[in-house]
Amino acid sequence: MNVKSLVTGLALTVASATCFAQQATPAIIEDFKPSTFNQPYQDYPQVNSQGYARFKIIAPTADSVRVSLGLGGRGGTLLTQQADSSWMGTTEGPMDEGFHYYNVRIDGGKFNDPGTLNFYGSTRWESGIEIPAHDRDFYALKEVPHGFVSQVLFPSPSTKSVKRALVYTPPGYGKDLKQRYPVLYLQHGWGEDETAWSTQGHANLIMDNLIASGKIKPFIIVMTYGMTNGIRMGGARRPATPATNAPAGPPPPNPMTAVAEAFQVVLLDELIPYIDANFLTLANQPNRAMAGLSMGGMETKTITLNKPDVFSHFGLLSGGTYKPEDITDKSKVKLIFLSCGSKERPEGILTATTDLKNAGFNAVSYISEGTAHEFLTWRRGLYEMAPLLFKK
Repeated sequence: MNVKSLVTGLALTVASATCFAQQATPAIIEDFKPSTFNQPYQDYPQVNSQGYARFKIIAPTADSVRVSLGLGGRGGTLLTQQADSSWMGTTEGPMDEGFHYYNVRIDGGKFNDPGTLNFYGSTRWESGIEIPAHDRDFYALKEVPHGFVSQVLFPSPSTKSVKRALVYTPPGYGKDLKQRYPVLYLQHGWGEDETAWSTQGHANLIMDNLIASGKIKPFIIVMTYGMTNGIRMGGARRPATPATNAPAGPPPPNPMTAVAEAFQVVLLDELIPYIDANFLTLANQPNRAMAGLSMGGMETKTITLNKPDVFSHFGLLSGGTYKPEDITDKSKVKLIFLSCGSKERPEGILTATTDLKNAGFNAVSYISEGTAHEFLTWRRGLYEMAPLLFKK
């Protein structure tokens, strides 16, 4: 084959491959609808049946507008100015199902999208968008008996403040004052707060639907702020002292450990006594569980291992694993639940669960298919874990 034929053949091959790739990418279906988390009367952002997200930002004098959500590369989804001076753009591909935080970059500044509600995440109020999930029925708002999510303010001498907790009480709570309930202490992730599980996570709706379907016995859920604002999250080594030219010191203690230790005091010495004194609880270790997502899982692991006489059911949702040797008294542990998304590191969850089972623990794993470190993973995790809690 001569050079000219070779070049022609390569060109045809590239052209064919390009044509195939273009044909393989499905056209965007123009059935976009406002996201369920939009503010009243706001049409954007929108989501279509394929999971694409479309945004419209009013910023007539801006030079550049990007949205931090999407498949548009490291810089996010670049919006294009329209004839009416608004900026619009669509993600380059479908998003994972479920809830996502995002923000808008206008000429380099970070802003929230005025079209959608704000959610506390990444230590700030962020915009949020919901990509409808194929299995969203389990956290849908239905015509079933509903429990209450109430706010309580409890004294916290250790932080010299009054702290807040949100408490889910199941349908019918309080009608029979002799009926007492188990309690799950459920923790959020880093950068979030006590509102996350009921707002982004729909924990109350998940519970309402499970109770209505007869899949679980009612229990209380307590959600409180698990971070300590005074603890910084940096982890750099201490610099050398200029005056003495001494070598750099060791890195500071792990800030996550400091957060867990500070929160342990709030939870065990302040919140749990308050909840047991003010709610109809079964105030003992067999009827008390702790679980958390991400950083909340780290806190759960730290506290349950430090205080084995307080909790009997453990749940880590994208929050690490336990080893059999971590637990000194197996008889105190009624359940260990481990879960994560299939796009995280499911092999670690599955291996840890097998090791725990082989050591005689009641260990259960769950992998959320098609999701990563995000709220649909944790919604599904709660849905799978709840029926396993407090079983006789």
